[in-house]
Amino acid sequence: MLDLKYKTILGVALPLMVSSFIQSIVLLTNAGFLSRYDTLAFDASGNAGLIYVTVFAALMGLADGAQILIARRVGQDKRDAVGRIFGTTITTLGLAALLLFVVIYYLMPGWIPSYTRHADLAEAQVSFLSIRSYALFFGFITLSIQAFFNAIGKTWVVLVGALIVAISNVIMDYLFIFGWKFIPEMGLEGAALSSTLAEGLGMLFLLTFLLFSKEAKAYRLFQFFAFQWKSFIELLKLGIPLFLQGFITLATWTVFFTWIEQSGKDDLTISQNIRAIYFLAFVPIWGFAATTKTYISQYIGRQDFDSLAVIQRKIQLMTIVFIFVFMHGAVLYPEKLIALINPGEAYLAKSAEILRFIAGSMFIFAFVSVKYQTVNGSGNTQVSFLIELISTSIYMLSAYLLIKVAKLDIFWVWSVEYIYFGTIGTLSILYLKFFNWKNTKI
Repeated sequence: MLDLKYKTILGVALPLMVSSFIQSIVLLTNAGFLSRYDTLAFDASGNAGLIYVTVFAALMGLADGAQILIARRVGQDKRDAVGRIFGTTITTLGLAALLLFVVIYYLMPGWIPSYTRHADLAEAQVSFLSIRSYALFFGFITLSIQAFFNAIGKTWVVLVGALIVAISNVIMDYLFIFGWKFIPEMGLEGAALSSTLAEGLGMLFLLTFLLFSKEAKAYRLFQFFAFQWKSFIELLKLGIPLFLQGFITLATWTVFFTWIEQSGKDDLTISQNIRAIYFLAFVPIWGFAATTKTYISQYIGRQDFDSLAVIQRKIQLMTIVFIFVFMHGAVLYPEKLIALINPGEAYLAKSAEILRFIAGSMFIFAFVSVKYQTVNGSGNTQVSFLIELISTSIYMLSAYLLIKVAKLDIFWVWSVEYIYFGTIGTLSILYLKFFNWKNTKI
């Protein structure tokens, strides 16, 4: 059971933040290399990468449901249930990964040209996804193991796995994109292959560590490892709303970038620059989001409701501090950050202007994300899904009006970030204030 000291909270969150940072490095590495290789490859990896991230985020939603469920059983000191939940999670995520692979590999090649304005960009996206989609088979194992370690608070294992992914991706990116000696120059396909292989190496580490870990023995993980119908129903009840949340959240961004591409390639390149840097802001937010879910679920499991407000305040404070550490450059020296991703003079000034403009939205999200993740951690995932659905609907309507109807400059189009984060925060705060959310049984 985790205590409420800042040191303990940070001990859980910091490895997750560093892990998120390392995963952002994978994105930044791909973007940095491809922007220097070819603008078409840079744009294609951005849009196709969003498609992959969308389905991966959906898969991650199911894993988040498993994390909440395991954390609740840990808080209730029901260790025998953990192995059955873990076994059910592996099976469920494996089936989901197979279905999502079919969608990306077999269906997306027919869909992408139908909504992409530029034929060369559509062809490049299909080429990227034909390789990148295989990473889903590594991903479902990785996410299942991460759910277990996040739920018990041993997050440094997740960090090491992410570090292996990042280092191997940087090396293979350079070798496969530009070629070296006997390795042919592969360009865009090289970036997809390197990221896929890197995720496979990260998965192998996590699986090997789990098999020999003392935690696997302490929780009798494999002694009780099995697919259980009851655990399956519990996982679906928690995980399906989170699955849909992850999908809808990233799908709306995919549509957003598709609309921008339809407006012009220059606007798309500028926006891809923003997207690459933007993921740095999610580093502390994702880290503290996972921490919030674990803490809230464990303390509700122990029926310690008085500590919930303390958990929220402490994590909010730490999230805001760390968002300043990661995002101060967006305000003080955005040009230098953008130049790391794409040094092209044609896009630098505009990209930096937008990045400085939207930096404030990240501080808003740093505050409200803890409220939103409290809803998730309490087990009220159907409510959190409804909050996400309303917020993304307002986001998409605003984006459509700004891009398609008003046809505003790309600078003002990015103001939709304030609308989205403001909406999701307001709805989360209202729900926690006026509804009985602490006694949800899972």
